[in-house]
Amino acid sequence: MITSFLRLSSLAAALVLATAPAHATSDADAVVQAWPARQPVRDAALEARVEAALKTLTLRQKVGQITQPEIRAITPDEVREYGIGTVLNGGGGWPGMDRAATPAQWRALSEQFQAAALQATPGIPLLWGTDAVHGHNNVRGATIFPHNIALGATRNAELVRDIGRATARAVRATGVHWAFAPTLAVVQDVRWGRTYESFGTDPALVRRLGQASIEGLQEGLKDGRGVLATAKHFIADGGTRRGIDQGVATSTPTELAQVHGAGYLGALDAGVLTVMASFSSWTDSAAYVQHGKMHGNKLLMTDVLKARLAFDGLVVSDWDGIGQLPGCKNDDCPAAVNAGIDIVMVPFHWKAFHANTLRAVEDGRIPMARLDDAVRRILRVKFSMSVPTPVPATVEALQAPELARRAVRESLVLLKHKPGLLPLKATSRVLVVGAAADSLPHQAGGWSITWQGRDTTNADYPHATSLLAALRQRLGAAQVTFDADGSRHDPKQFDAVIAVLAETPYAEGEGDVRLTENLRHSRRHPQDFAVLQRVAGRGAPVVTLLYSGRPLYVNDLANKSDAFIAAWQPGTEGAGLTDVLVAPAGGKPWPGFTGRLSFPWPAGPCQFSAHEARPWWPVGGGLSGRETKTDLRPLPEPADPQPICPL
Repeated sequence: MITSFLRLSSLAAALVLATAPAHATSDADAVVQAWPARQPVRDAALEARVEAALKTLTLRQKVGQITQPEIRAITPDEVREYGIGTVLNGGGGWPGMDRAATPAQWRALSEQFQAAALQATPGIPLLWGTDAVHGHNNVRGATIFPHNIALGATRNAELVRDIGRATARAVRATGVHWAFAPTLAVVQDVRWGRTYESFGTDPALVRRLGQASIEGLQEGLKDGRGVLATAKHFIADGGTRRGIDQGVATSTPTELAQVHGAGYLGALDAGVLTVMASFSSWTDSAAYVQHGKMHGNKLLMTDVLKARLAFDGLVVSDWDGIGQLPGCKNDDCPAAVNAGIDIVMVPFHWKAFHANTLRAVEDGRIPMARLDDAVRRILRVKFSMSVPTPVPATVEALQAPELARRAVRESLVLLKHKPGLLPLKATSRVLVVGAAADSLPHQAGGWSITWQGRDTTNADYPHATSLLAALRQRLGAAQVTFDADGSRHDPKQFDAVIAVLAETPYAEGEGDVRLTENLRHSRRHPQDFAVLQRVAGRGAPVVTLLYSGRPLYVNDLANKSDAFIAAWQPGTEGAGLTDVLVAPAGGKPWPGFTGRLSFPWPAGPCQFSAHEARPWWPVGGGLSGRETKTDLRPLPEPADPQPICPL
């Protein structure tokens, strides 16, 4: 009896073992085969150099190569002691914690780290990475460009490529070698707080502009002018349900490859050398398989990216991203390394991570072959570029104001206008309202000097021009009156009112629109509605500009405006706004509004979807300002649903 039971149990177990892998294999095959196969291209001389360097490293130094601390948590002496291969500065991380640090001070710290690394591992340089997502935005005095959502509205790949070149020059001026950009997300729900980091909702547009950005950033990589670009965040970071940051994206393998993967195919065409893993998770809706966090997803990072797509570069984790895997901590996660992470961004717990990872290799929990593969990839990247640079460590090298001004000018989207109102005459007397008109933090948005773009003042942007300052320069100071809340001046004494409304700056996590909130700007920023209420219909036309990181529901605000402009987060060059608001001097032609939406603009407070069927404006929408007839009928103003938007 017992013998028969054991035999039956053994048979059942054998059947389980025989059938379960078949299902898993079938699912895995479908995921892999959804992507186009690519062939690796290897440089024999480079590979020989990599193998020779790998043989010189001790186990401890190999672990040092995959460990990435933050500059606030490590010294040059510790770089030497641990054989550290890369460092980063996060948003709000500056040399000596001095936000006013000069390019020369940045470069000096970089050279100290570099000297220490070369003493520890001769011939193997250190790389320093930074979130240069719209210019070298962590550095005081650098030109800050419009965010990607604005660049998407330009549709101009050559402009994006030029911005990549200018950003690379600024990054190199400070001794930094690696930009954690661009974001290749194809956003599905604009509640996501990183929507502005995306070029748009069209996979083809994301691919085209993402490829151009990478080409610009990496141009001159071998002679020290270009920087490493990073395709991020692999994959489907913009596809999470309800736009929840670090949430779960659900799609079929085909959708994953063709929608969310489009930008990565362009990145590979551009020769990208680094990819950053996403905090998010993926669920296969075709096979009903929950694949979990991307940081532990071997199928996608190794089988798809590295094998199917023949990516020979390195995969870097996001900030403490390994700690989100089951059974892992921020300082201990063999599963992430085994899944395909090559460099682990472990900003402040890096010493414990180094010790734990060393022990994991010695215990066999991380195979030596996997560690060697990671280090090979790191060395391949390092030897594919010049670490020394000819770019001078000067403030001038940080700046490209005319290029940024052009980007602002081309990105503005005119959503409403009364024919003949724009451009304003160069002799106009204007009343400027809205505190954001003279706020460079609001004009720059998130990822500007600090991580969230807050806790800053105009003084942190010493070479920037606010819209208010640009109007005074263009029209003359005597012609421009500033009244922040619109309560102290009579609009009918002016030729026009310029109202500047704005979202509070934000970045990942804190920028999400929560489940109990919606897209109504006046609900989230009632002071902006109050400003318009005070000046609308009082004898002067109102031209409204909105600084935002996503499309927002603004019908009530547009109804109080004679012209309404989506200005996104234009960055440091406010003169790009006046180029379109005010008629050019000297009889030059007016450029008009050439920006066109890369996301639908909502007609209701709950229109979160990138595929909204009945928006106010669809993708591609926008006016030129030259129309002789426009629809000026009041927009409907539906009440907010109670208690929340439909789930």
